[in-house]
Amino acid sequence: MKDLGKEAVTWLEIDENAAGQRIDNFLMRQLKGVPKSHIYRILRSGEVRVNSGRIDATYRLALQDKIRIPPIRVAAKPSESASPHPVTPQLDKVVLYEDDALLVINKPSGLAVHGGSGISRGVIEQLRLERPELKFLELAHRLDRETSGVLILAKKRSALTKLHDMLRDGEVEKRYLTLVKGVWRDQKRAVKLKLHKYLTEAGERRVSVSDDGKASHTIFYLRKSFTEYSLLECELKTGRTHQIRVHLAHLGYPIAGDDKYGDFPLNKQIAKQGLKRMFLHAFSVKFTHPLTGEILHLEAPLPKELDAFVSGLEKA
Repeated sequence: MKDLGKEAVTWLEIDENAAGQRIDNFLMRQLKGVPKSHIYRILRSGEVRVNSGRIDATYRLALQDKIRIPPIRVAAKPSESASPHPVTPQLDKVVLYEDDALLVINKPSGLAVHGGSGISRGVIEQLRLERPELKFLELAHRLDRETSGVLILAKKRSALTKLHDMLRDGEVEKRYLTLVKGVWRDQKRAVKLKLHKYLTEAGERRVSVSDDGKASHTIFYLRKSFTEYSLLECELKTGRTHQIRVHLAHLGYPIAGDDKYGDFPLNKQIAKQGLKRMFLHAFSVKFTHPLTGEILHLEAPLPKELDAFVSGLEKA
């Protein structure tokens, strides 16, 4: 990226990482420190041009488009020594796989995948700060804030587009481990329910089983039975919001530690026993590399706090 702080017009040519983006989103990423209102003003005024022509904010960039950006005064970046909040690497140690197109991490529980709703920094914002050299970095899918495990990010737009197609077509095998209250009876059970998203009066996102909802499909496998709990492996066939959590709660097997759909007295009890999070972990993802065609099977070990709780049940 050229120095956009200079008092001169800047010309940029769009590569494969930027192709397909809306021009307004592209400029916001490039012109960090410039208010959104100013970016939309220079778009409306025609000061930003693509291939010498005027465009509006919804224009989608094409490969080899040539963009004219007028002189912009970008807010000066504070030096590292002057910064009150230096970026501390947090996620490098949880990388499971990385190449030129993909970055796969073992997301910790309690970390949202992106900021918003009172969360200043999520996985994607943190990684962009830790990896400023990456021109492109986007989430391929999401995990709930409370869920740990395998999370795929794309470092190329072509990889992201292909991954989205693969996820939509069910070509990414995602498996989770969860501990539920109750004794699960079946070695294998397929669950198909229609799920409906809604907002509570407090503005929080929730999901319920409803005839007017969207189809969802999970296959559950019994891994181990305990006196009052069952350890299940969950294979997602669709990727609806809170799918595993709602399926299990609807069947009468709430996930241990689930603060939205769970057994709240049980949650208080197990917190005293040391489990202070939801027991849901994305432990395995298997898919074809979107660019090379290589079969990737990536696994994230069960976090120590979850493994310790299961070990305690085995000894009981």
